[in-house]
Amino acid sequence: MAIHENLLGGPPPTLLPDDPGPRELLAGGASPTDVAARYPTSSLAWAQLADDAFDRGGVVESYAYARTGYHRGLDALRRGGWKGHGPVPWEHEPNRGFLRALHALARAAQAIGEKEEYERCSQFLRDSSPEAADVLG
Repeated sequence: MAIHENLLGGPPPTLLPDDPGPRELLAGGASPTDVAARYPTSSLAWAQLADDAFDRGGVVESYAYARTGYHRGLDALRRGGWKGHGPVPWEHEPNRGFLRALHALARAAQAIGEKEEYERCSQFLRDSSPEAADVLG
């Protein structure tokens, strides 16, 4: 059985196209700020900025970065045929930027007391990719 085969009759998994530039720059130690400036549509760069800001206590900054990455990811998903629901598999590496941004948005929303947004984003993450929800915590 293929890893992305849908046996439940729902929408097929959305697999974002690979954009290795941001991923390779970040893996090579480039500043996430520089990567986001060079690749402003990269959810991965914005998710990394959100994680870095959160780690240093910049919760509101993290929220803003995560929201940007989340919206950039929604744009990419829609271009990829996503209709507002359905699997966005963690196993497909190009999807990870969006999923990380969604997780970061939930985390920051919780930290600033946005309970409804935290719950909505957490459920959206789990519905999109149970594995991402487990991996990201």
